[in-house]
Amino acid sequence: MDLTIRNVSKTYANGTQALRNVSLTIPPGMYGLLGPNGAGKSTLMRILATLQEPDTGEIHLGGIDVVRQKHELRGTLGYLPQEFGVYPNMRAEELLDYFALLEGIRGRLARREVVERLLRQTNLWDMRRQKLGGFSGGMRQRFGVAVALLGNPRLMIVDEPTAGLDPAERVRFLNLLSELGENSVVLLSTHIVEDVEELCTHMAVVNRGEILLEGEPLREVQALSGHIWRRLITRNELPVLEQNHAVISTKMLGGRTLVHVYSPEQPSHAFEPVEPDLEDVYFTVMAGLRGQSVNQPQPALAL
Repeated sequence: MDLTIRNVSKTYANGTQALRNVSLTIPPGMYGLLGPNGAGKSTLMRILATLQEPDTGEIHLGGIDVVRQKHELRGTLGYLPQEFGVYPNMRAEELLDYFALLEGIRGRLARREVVERLLRQTNLWDMRRQKLGGFSGGMRQRFGVAVALLGNPRLMIVDEPTAGLDPAERVRFLNLLSELGENSVVLLSTHIVEDVEELCTHMAVVNRGEILLEGEPLREVQALSGHIWRRLITRNELPVLEQNHAVISTKMLGGRTLVHVYSPEQPSHAFEPVEPDLEDVYFTVMAGLRGQSVNQPQPALAL
């Protein structure tokens, strides 16, 4: 059961066009929506979650018309927004039981079984009697997933889930998301390339409300093989390098600047080839170099 998005546009009252004719086909499994802050990702997530309506376009989850059948969609939707509130003085099992009641699970025994299953699935069972105000950021995110999983959703929307998490919490959370993608469509919206690289079998890159790339991460990385070169330079060499080469990214390394350049051929003997990764794909697309066969200067995107 695919999630299909066709020609969706959204313009806010202040004139900001958040989405421009967005079309995507999202199969079951983990799907990454990758782009910078302000790219339109959250607007699309809110539209898919029936919290906003598009100005134009159609969206279907299998046989459900997402725009016109909001009630039916909400019955099979799990949504974890970028920021969500909790009651800090309530215990985790107490609040999850309350949400289960709102979900329509009336029997006390049935709710108890669901609460235990979800808290164990999100690795929060041992903290079930702890107040949510004492939860770490990662624990709150996992609790949000437990709430979103009530009702066994066929569509799970997760918006910027790992922002602000420490490395250990990020790994735990990503492992949880990977398990969810086995049985439903899980749409992961993020600006963190590594999240998509580690989790997703399909992806799209969005910027300024438009889809710049749709594909499979592994294939997109393979397509860049032999086109990415690197060179270690001093900072004051960068302006000249940008004038003569298609610099896609820079980062500091040992007090010097490591430059990645896009070119079908070796730019000069000073550059060495590098095996591309999804970060190179992302910056190449963002620099407008996808599909180009000539070396054209572009502004660097600093990491």
